[in-house]
This record gives sequence, C-alpha cells and structure tokens, in this order.
Amino acid sequence: MRESAFLARRMLDFACSKVEVGITTDDIDALTHDEIVRNGAYPSPLNYAGFPKSICTSVNEVVCHGIPDNRELEKGDIVSIDISLYYNGFHGDNCATVIADDSSNFDSTSTTEIRPTIKLIEGTKNALYESIAGIGPGICISQIGNIIENHAVSQGLDVVSEFCGHGVGKLLHMQPLIRHFKNNYKFLLRPNMVITIEPILTAGDPGLQMWDDGWTAVTADGSWAAQFEHEVLITNHGAEIITVTA
Repeated sequence: MRESAFLARRMLDFACSKVEVGITTDDIDALTHDEIVRNGAYPSPLNYAGFPKSICTSVNEVVCHGIPDNRELEKGDIVSIDISLYYNGFHGDNCATVIADDSSNFDSTSTTEIRPTIKLIEGTKNALYESIAGIGPGICISQIGNIIENHAVSQGLDVVSEFCGHGVGKLLHMQPLIRHFKNNYKFLLRPNMVITIEPILTAGDPGLQMWDDGWTAVTADGSWAAQFEHEVLITNHGAEIITVTA
C-alpha cells in the first residue's frame, strides 16, 4: 500500500505542476494519464461507474468530481486535482488545490483580490492536517469531523457534508466512511487501518447542485471550494500520512 500511496502522491505533484494559465484540464488529464501508465499503474477513475476521464479536476465553484474539459484556465482560477490509481494490487488516493498562475508566489502580502482564495486553500489544508494530528488507535472516528468543522468555523469557512473519506486498499472505496463534519458516529480507529481524510471547505454556503453529467457537484451560490486529501495509516501510537514523496 505504501508503494501505491507513494506513486499517487508523485502523480498528484506531477498534475499540479501542469496547472497554468491557458492550459485546459483536458490537457492535464491526458498528460497525467500517460504519466500514470508510464509508471505501470492504472488511473482508478477511468471507467469507474462510467466516469470518462483519468483524473478529477474541480475548478472554482466545482466542489468535487469535476470532469476534465476544454475550458482554458484563467489567472486566479483554483483547481482541485484528485488523483487515484491502482498499482501492485492496491489503490492510492489523494487530492490538492492549487491556483493557476504560479500559486507558490501567493502569500499574506498578496493583493486583496487573491487573499480570500488563499484563506480558503490554507484553511482547508490546515483542517486536514489538524484532523490527522488529532487521531490514533482507540480514537472515535467522529473526532475527525469534529476537528475539521471546528477549524472551518474558526476561519469563517463551511464544510461540505455530502462527500466522505473512506477506507482504501484493494478496493478504492471501503468502510469505514469518514465524515468531515460534526457527528456522533461510533467507531474506534485501530492499528493498521488505512483511511482517506479529504475535507472540502467552501467560502460561502455549502449547499450543492449537481450537473446533468451526473458527476459534477457545484456550490449552489457559486462560491468557491477547495479540497485536500491524504491516505492515513493508523499506527500503534498515532497516525502516519502515507501519500508522501519522501
């Protein structure tokens, strides 16, 4: 599982590095598909319940499961790229949100226009890492959602509740389901479990609409959304992120 998680992270970094003004998400999908196959893996989304592409690219108000298309990215667009793949008998799964046009140069001194976007992205990322830091063996699974929602509220953001994390391994989606909002589900985490934690936060109302393609979920009010995801191994003493490159 470590090998598939490691490769999934490498492919996510590859896909995110292609995000720039003027490129289409179709282009990113094609480049990433070829890179996944070149590394001896299969892109898990391709033909999954009829999904037509190899990666998910969710732009701006698209919450998740965006289908890559021929729209060119514009300066300041945000793109959540979800990479999952099958390698050596196991699935790897992770996601990140980046800004088109050299997002690495955006910081707290950036223009007023871009600051809300940075706050959304950083708030979502930090919610993920805080939730990972707060779990381990014997911890109730509901603690994940409690931590994420508390962090979101503290940042003036909201949590999309319709989509969950999950167990992952020989199958892409397995029990248990991971709720990213406050809940009372009773299930204790145990050593050697591997789960995904993948919160989606919004800058506005978290209410959703679905496009006619049956996959693309968008915010009903047009507010932007960000998502970050890691695979997490529950160890004897805590939790370890395994979608890493080093």
